[in-house]
Amino acid sequence: MRSTYLFAGATLALILAGCGPKESPSAVAPVAVPAAKSRGTIALSVLSLTNPFFKTIADAMQVEAAQHGYDVLIVSGDFDVAKQQNQVKDFIVRKAAAIVLTPCDSKAIGPAIREANAAGIPVFTADIACLDPTAKVVTHIATDNYSGGRQAGEAMIEALGGRGGKVAILDHPVVESVMLRTKGFREVIEAHNAKGAGKIEIVATLPGGGDKEPSFRATEDLIQAHAGLNGIFAINDPSALGAIAALEKAGKLAQVKIVGFDGMPEGKQAIKAGKIYADPIQFPDRIGQETVKAIMRHSAGEQLPKEQLIPTALYRQADGAKDAALK
Repeated sequence: MRSTYLFAGATLALILAGCGPKESPSAVAPVAVPAAKSRGTIALSVLSLTNPFFKTIADAMQVEAAQHGYDVLIVSGDFDVAKQQNQVKDFIVRKAAAIVLTPCDSKAIGPAIREANAAGIPVFTADIACLDPTAKVVTHIATDNYSGGRQAGEAMIEALGGRGGKVAILDHPVVESVMLRTKGFREVIEAHNAKGAGKIEIVATLPGGGDKEPSFRATEDLIQAHAGLNGIFAINDPSALGAIAALEKAGKLAQVKIVGFDGMPEGKQAIKAGKIYADPIQFPDRIGQETVKAIMRHSAGEQLPKEQLIPTALYRQADGAKDAALK
């Protein structure tokens, strides 16, 4: 009998509990949704992350890759090809789905690419090509640097007002993109000189390292050696900014017209301020996006062209004045 009362009491307790106030939906613990599993890792080594141009490529790749379910591992070669070669070895150990390089040295990077080829990992280059014919690269996505160099030559002729003068080049000849820029620049100057009016003499070509500090030192040397210098073609914005600093220090910025290359924010600001005459500007965000798209197309079995080039656009002071992105 006692057990019957116990059973009835327990039943009543359950009924009363069931009739009590229900938990509000907001009080219910949320169900954890697992993150989507990554399809793999795209490994990227750029020339230098201190240059905003390469940082923009990396950022654009990361955003585009995420849309396809991939992670991007980003490292900087810091202008050191031996360091970049070791980074490629690490990418191979990590079994990257694809490797993307902006080579620190267009020829010396070849052996590292061949190692990736042997491991069966596809290699792509962005902005800077590999010049080792024995290294297999699926495709190269870059600015049309040759045409951009020709635009730089036209800008220098324009900057000198048809009068000609003495011009120097701040070079960085170990990377293929710069070789193409200087080739295009020289060809336009030579064609101009063949017309016979306002001759432009390229009096010096000095290594600026593609960076601000060595370009500053190289420009100081140019000023000492060529007092009548009229123009400088700097192969990227960091080089142009180094040249500006040296010319300002010497009080010769008004005398020497600078044509740069890139169109990064600091370079555009200098164009707006009249310190750089013009830049053939690049679109590094597009390079990053198109590189990831090329990886996706290749993984789907599509045959890709050996290179995909993105045209430059000449950016002058008038463009800077109406550029809403500049403060």
